[in-house]
Amino acid sequence: MKLLRISYLLLCFVPFSTALHAGVRLPHVLSDHAVLQRNRPIHIWGWATPAAHLTAHFHAQSAGAVADRYGKWSLWLSPETAGGPYTLTVSGDGADGTVTDLLVGDVWVASGQSNMEMPMEGFIGNSVLKDGDQEIAAATNTKLRLLLVEHKSSDYPLNDQPDMWTECTPETARKFSAVAYFFGREIAAKENVPVGLIDSTWGGTPADAWVSMGTLGTNPALLQAFASRATFADKVTDAAAQIAAEKAEDAAAKAAGQPAPKHDWHPDEVSWLPAGLYNGMIAPLTPLEVKGFIWYQGETNSAHDRAPYYETLFSGLIEDWRSRFDQGALPFFFVQISSFNSPGEDWGRVRDEQRRTLAVTKTGMAVTLDVGDAHNVHPPDKQTVGHRLALAARHIAYGEDVAYGSPLFRQATAELQTDGSTALRVWFDNAQGLTVRGAAASTAFEVAGPDHHFVPAQARIDGETMVVTSSELKNPVYVRYGWMGVMPDNLFNAAGLPASTFTSEIF
Repeated sequence: MKLLRISYLLLCFVPFSTALHAGVRLPHVLSDHAVLQRNRPIHIWGWATPAAHLTAHFHAQSAGAVADRYGKWSLWLSPETAGGPYTLTVSGDGADGTVTDLLVGDVWVASGQSNMEMPMEGFIGNSVLKDGDQEIAAATNTKLRLLLVEHKSSDYPLNDQPDMWTECTPETARKFSAVAYFFGREIAAKENVPVGLIDSTWGGTPADAWVSMGTLGTNPALLQAFASRATFADKVTDAAAQIAAEKAEDAAAKAAGQPAPKHDWHPDEVSWLPAGLYNGMIAPLTPLEVKGFIWYQGETNSAHDRAPYYETLFSGLIEDWRSRFDQGALPFFFVQISSFNSPGEDWGRVRDEQRRTLAVTKTGMAVTLDVGDAHNVHPPDKQTVGHRLALAARHIAYGEDVAYGSPLFRQATAELQTDGSTALRVWFDNAQGLTVRGAAASTAFEVAGPDHHFVPAQARIDGETMVVTSSELKNPVYVRYGWMGVMPDNLFNAAGLPASTFTSEIF
């Protein structure tokens, strides 16, 4: 996989534009203020004159490399513990160059669509962050470093992206992912180490765009996404034509001295192409050693024709990234999409598909049904989202004994009642201290018979289980929870974590 990764790096070159001499170039992800992953071999790479001999000096270490015939060079330094700031010097090709203020700590990649992209300052005119002004004012954090990757779609994997690391200040945090910031702030405080956060996000984008074409085209289970490229192209053409027409309407209104008409939101035409965002916004990061990933996406995959294979697609994405980064089963934590009134889309199915993705090793899911907004797809409480992701990371990635799991469906068993009807008893993992908030008893359960037609049900807590019955259906076979777009109430465990959407159906 290292050879495959290097081949990707050779496909496209973007010059390094910081202080290093023009003859010795580093990728922008190795800029001033960067964080290098602790306790793992440190990868340094770049470009120079073909056959040039180079030496890297970092902390008390040095290592050499020779550029190949394409000018690509790569070397490895021994693992370092958390610390810094340090300086990296690259000598050779007739010049010395220096990158300064490097920290050694943990590097996390944050990706997904708009709920991960939503910056601390919110989306102007659309969504605001809870306590946003106060959070921004307090955002100076010497343990955090931020890298905000610009939107970029490409038909092939790029070897670099143009953005560089910054210190975490109110000015830089303002534009940065709120979820990633709150996640990183908690990890840095609990671990007492520097944390580097990479914000590689694009609102309104499908998961298909974030998976490499190599995986989409060679994994038979993902052929549906790969085959949809032509369908995406049609949608792109339609969207582009509509956007052009709307721009013409705006220009005409301005010329007539009238306010511009209000238009529906449209995705950027290039952001929906399968593999496009992997190529432009993830591939340039893959040579970097990282601690893991956080992800918030799924809303754009909620259409009825796409939701049913989200588990397959999302599991494929996780394995794809782990393969491309070539660092083993890197921890991958994700957010289950929240409550939102979205008629015509299957948010319940997507949430259940996300739950089923937990079968992939070293994954964790932050359930957020209780902090959604029925009328805004971008709920303001990103603090809770970041905290729940951090809980999963603290337990799975860092081995801390902390409660992080929401109640998760385990199985449903049938029990004959005295009147001859059947009740379904629902068993959960992480079910200590079950309680219902928002109503006297949960109304978010439904049951169905063999025809899979679901009707409302009544549910009561019995220890660490729920007993579910229905006056409309005497002998139910299947049970589901939280399938509606907006939750009427929520089931919590003693840790204060809400239960995940689920269905007992086997698809």
